[in-house]
Amino acid sequence: MPLITSAGIGSGLDLESIIKASIDAENVPKMNSFAKKDKSLQVELSAIGEVKSALAKLQDTIEKLADPDNFNKRIANVSQPTSDDGDLVSVTPTKDITPGNFKIEVLEIAQGSRATSNDGLFASTDDVVSASGGTLSFAAGDKSFDLTLDAGASLADLRDAINDSDDNFGVTANIINTGTESKLVLTSNVSGTGNDLVITNDNAELDNVSTVANGGGAGGIAIAAGNEAKDASIKVDGITITNDTNTFKDAVQDMTITAKRQSVDGETAKLAVEFDRESVTKLIDELVTNYNNVVGQLGFQSRVGKPLNSDATIRSLSSQLVNTLSTNLTDAGPFTSIFDIGLGVDKDGYLEKSSLVRSLNSAMDENFDDIGKAFAGENGVAKQFESLLENYMDSDGIIKQRETSLNSQLTDLEDDVVNHEFRMEELESRLRKQYAGLDVLLAQMQSTQQYLGAQLASLPGFTKSSK
Repeated sequence: MPLITSAGIGSGLDLESIIKASIDAENVPKMNSFAKKDKSLQVELSAIGEVKSALAKLQDTIEKLADPDNFNKRIANVSQPTSDDGDLVSVTPTKDITPGNFKIEVLEIAQGSRATSNDGLFASTDDVVSASGGTLSFAAGDKSFDLTLDAGASLADLRDAINDSDDNFGVTANIINTGTESKLVLTSNVSGTGNDLVITNDNAELDNVSTVANGGGAGGIAIAAGNEAKDASIKVDGITITNDTNTFKDAVQDMTITAKRQSVDGETAKLAVEFDRESVTKLIDELVTNYNNVVGQLGFQSRVGKPLNSDATIRSLSSQLVNTLSTNLTDAGPFTSIFDIGLGVDKDGYLEKSSLVRSLNSAMDENFDDIGKAFAGENGVAKQFESLLENYMDSDGIIKQRETSLNSQLTDLEDDVVNHEFRMEELESRLRKQYAGLDVLLAQMQSTQQYLGAQLASLPGFTKSSK
């Protein structure tokens, strides 16, 4: 605290020490009290923060456990045939598929049509396809687009116009130079039997680059045998299935099979569809870890000497966690509690995997679907935990209210410190005014004493004392 003047200069007394001692007698105990309260509040706020962090991790896990989709996942294990040609098929199951084993053979790969210009039509890429221009119409299956050519457009211009068209549904144009002529090659990506590329025009000059002439009949572009659009065909467990693309949706109900290449010598891919046990096991392991983290934090922060010792909120939360964990289940098959699916609680309240009733693996083997109901069912454990944790963790929950209260107390404490410092400044100012008057009075008395002494010493016959 700054000093206003240097007291005691006039009287010679150590008034600065007297003022400091007077202020310290009132200031130091109060400031120590403020510091102690601030530390206590900060420690308590930190402890609440640690508990909140642990609860947030548990809440994240509970949200996953409350989602039935996380228990309905299926995995497809595909054993591809040994080949240098790559995978035979790829498979994507949905959550509704029934587990099972299948053998898949690819009989045919779907393809789009390929049309090539007839021999002798174009000597080079610079040959003009239409002197006056016109419009070509491309169609394959239910897809189509039109392309308008300028007068004098060359074969190369036509190729570029096809490839650059924004309306193009999937026709690729190339030019092959044989050494004696240039041939236009058009490839459509629209597969499926009956979906051959058809090109018509509105100007007979464009007949050479059409599959159908303007006046009817064949144009100058044709689809050779073997280059027609065709279906894909696969065989699943001996049953033949055809499709106009290589993607077979629901060929096996609730599963998509994509043919990658044609089987060689009848080779097959082996498919096993199973419950996704690994993801469920991982989720339950996450529950064990994060639940135990909460239990550990509650125990640690409420020990003797810790800020939350004997705290009513912590005691209530600990009790509610145990009660929620012990929820009686309904509509979960043979499981009446989660302790029936391979979980247990040790003597210290920590959750653990247990085989006292049955192991988790046994529960999965016997009643996999019911495990999801035990957690994510309407009366499942995860649903109960959601309600409990929301009561503590929501924006108006108990933990948030507690944090708000502590922060408010810290703010009030800061105000108290500022007000106290102001009062100490006022006290110092009053003391300095009081001691300044005393200092002046003593200085005057000393000056009077010196004057009288000097006058007496000058009188005749006056003898100064030796003392």
